[in-house]
Parts: sequence; structure tokens; C-alpha cells
Amino acid sequence: MTTDYAAYIASLPKILASANTLFRSADGRVLLVEPNYRDDGTWTLPGGTIESDQGENPRQGAHRETLEEIGLDVPPGALLAVDWIGGTGRPPLAIYLYDGGVLDDRQLAAIRLQEEELDSWRLVAPEDLEQYLYANGARRVRAGLAALAAGTGTVELVNGDPAVQAGPQGS
Repeated sequence: MTTDYAAYIASLPKILASANTLFRSADGRVLLVEPNYRDDGTWTLPGGTIESDQGENPRQGAHRETLEEIGLDVPPGALLAVDWIGGTGRPPLAIYLYDGGVLDDRQLAAIRLQEEELDSWRLVAPEDLEQYLYANGARRVRAGLAALAAGTGTVELVNGDPAVQAGPQGS
């Protein structure tokens, strides 16, 4: 039996993939950017779509997006979280969240926004994240901050909440 490989691949389920970087200031505030393409007023972390069709992996996407969006050439650190975001009207979204570290005053002063996509940036206290981010985004950032503080490694999330461990499959 001959299978048309391209047709098989086209028939598989699809997901979107994004990579963000979590930068902090010395006093623990989180760097957020204000996109000009959103009508709802929500902000986000530096990052965006992983150009997987160009061979880009999540870490490369986070690095590229940071350089493009805020002008900082800071390689991503540890993978803090992977978040599966369900959706209606679009495929699910897998978001990779990387540690960007603590930015010093010199780095903060060097931020240059990608004006085609962003209007502004600011440092936001963790307790104020809901005022800027979607609820699942605020939970994802807090999960990343908690993983950093506890040194527990990468956390698996679903819509910003800890993923429930599945039990063994029955036979």
C-alpha cells in the first residue's frame, strides 16, 4: 500500500507554538510590552510565534523575538514553563516560557521597541499582573516565577494552571 506522505502530514492535527521570555528587574518586577495589534488592551511578555516553518526551535524563537521586539540580545536561560492553551476558532497554542534573567539599569535603558508591533513597555509587580495580562498569562508568569524561586525546573501548565498528572492507562 502506497501512502501519500504529504497528504498524511496535512491530515494530522495542528497546533500553534509561541515562545516568551520572562525578564525581571532587580526589585522583582516583570517586564511587559504593550502590543499595538490588540484591541482589548492586554499586554504580554516579549516573544511571539516560533517560525517552525523556517526551522526555528522554541529557544531560537524566544531569542529572535527578544532581539526584534525590545532590541536586547539576551540568550534565553532555563525553560520555566510549557503551557497548553486551548482555543476556539484556532488550533491549540503551546507556549514556551524562558528565563531572561534580571536586567540591570544599563540593559533597561537600552530597550528599543519594535514600533511596528509595540507601543510601550513597563515593569510590573507580580501582584499587579492581572491588570495587564490575560488571566492564563498572569498564572503562567507566576508559575515561572515560582519555579525560579523554588528551583524545581520546568512546570507543565494547561491554560496557565498546573497540568493534572494522568494515571497509568488501563489495558
